[in-house]
Formats: sequence, structure tokens, C-alpha cells
Amino acid sequence: MASVSTANEEAIEAWNGVLFDRFLQYRHLLVGGLTPHSDRALAYFPPRLGDRVLDIGCGFGDTAQQLAGLVGPTGEVVGVDSSERFIEVSRQEAAEAGVENVRFEVADVEAAELEDGFDYVFARMGTMFFGNPVPAHRNIRRAMKPGGRLCNVVWRQKIDNEWMYRAEQVVDRFVEEDEDSDELTCGPGPFALADADKTTQVLLSAGFDDVSLRRSDLPFPSGRDIDEAVGLVMAIGPAGEVLRLAGNQAEELRPQIESALREELGPFEGPDGVITTASTWIVTATAA
Repeated sequence: MASVSTANEEAIEAWNGVLFDRFLQYRHLLVGGLTPHSDRALAYFPPRLGDRVLDIGCGFGDTAQQLAGLVGPTGEVVGVDSSERFIEVSRQEAAEAGVENVRFEVADVEAAELEDGFDYVFARMGTMFFGNPVPAHRNIRRAMKPGGRLCNVVWRQKIDNEWMYRAEQVVDRFVEEDEDSDELTCGPGPFALADADKTTQVLLSAGFDDVSLRRSDLPFPSGRDIDEAVGLVMAIGPAGEVLRLAGNQAEELRPQIESALREELGPFEGPDGVITTASTWIVTATAA
């Protein structure tokens, strides 16, 4: 499963490098904030006992371990991610947890020759970064049994995700994204499947039926305090990428940007930290 699409090479290099480092730093917030969304999706559209499951963009492997528990000892989960560093963590932590019915592979799902015969495919934020989403989802469908079920969690529109939208609006007042920057980008970005009509058409074009999108809005812990919340949005997401691509220009303005972000996110701080809202789609479909 070593093939890589040319359209995804830059994004994969980013996920193996700077983006992995930043996700590891803020893992407690990102996994803590996104787990309720995957929990809701799995409660709404769960795998069955004994299912063979593919977990796409498995990241640290926490969803793959959860899926392994849901399918039971007669089922199997294969977690895939394009980042070798995420897969290393996934393998280590699954082994430490003693989860035997899960394994992990490095794969660019758009280009890899995936195993076949999967009853169920899951992804939490793992399908938005494909350079060519229709071929990627067509490859996913080929790996599924006829009638197999797909369940994806993806971001809804940026404006409904305050911690990312507000931060980007602030950063845009100070710097502009440098399109000629040598810094790596994450590809199409986290909102590539935010539009319901576009996502539906992608899946239909890839050979899926019964496509459904269900909105899910839940509290999101953006930081244990305002300093951590500011650090998060300056490290990842749209604001983080603009700052990274702006390079030295952003660093020179960092104190002013941090101050403006504290003012913008301050109203969300309470006794439990900085709590905003995360808005996602639970996308379900059936392999034709």
C-alpha cells in the first residue's frame, strides 16, 4: 500500500512533519474535542459485531481501538493513515492496550491498492484532504463489500466553527497568506467536504448510494485557559496555516496577533476553560 498520488505528496509530507508535531502538542484538545463527534456518529450508525472495518485517516489510532471493541473478537479493524508517524503511535498504543483485533498500515487512500472485503468504513476527519476526492472515494468503495456501509465525520462550514473562523478573521487583519511560500500545506484543507451538495455529489460519483448528511454541533474545548486556546489556533487550522505560510512577517507581528486573539476568544473562557462550538457532518452512505 505504498503508492502515493502526486496530488497528495505535499500534504503527506506536512502530516509527517510540522502538522504531526503540532497535533501531538495539542492532542489532548483535538482528540478530546473530536471524540464526542465520533461517539455520536458511531451511536447513530454503528458497525456490527463481526464486521471487518477500515478506519481511514486513523491518526493516533483511538477510533480504531474503539471500533475494535464494537466489532468484538470476531471482527477486525484496519487503520490506515498517510503519515508514518501517526501509524507508529497507533501501533505502539494499540499494543500497549492489548487490542488484538486491530492493525495499522501506512497508505495514501487515493492511490493505494487497498485490501478488499470491508463491511464498514469509518473516518473521523480523515477524508477531507484528498487532492482528488472522487477517485479517492471510488478507491474506498472498491475496498468494500457490495452493500457495505460508510460513516464519515467531516467539518461543516467554517463560519459554524467559531474557534477556527474567528481566529482566521483576526489573523487576516495582520497578515496575508503567502501563496509563494516554501512551507508545506495540508492540501485542500479541512473544509473541503463542508458543502453538503458537493459531498453528496462526490459520493454519488464514486459509486455510493443512500447518501445522508446529519448535522452535529457540540461544545469544543479550545484550551484549558486563554493562553492555550490562542496557542492552538496559531498552530493549526486556517489561522495556523496562514501564519506558517507568512513566515517571518507573522513572527514580527506575533505579539499583536496574540493580543488580538485573546480579545476575540476571551468571551468563551469560563471555569472549565475556553469552550467554543464544533460543527460537523455525519456522512453515511452504502456501497453500490
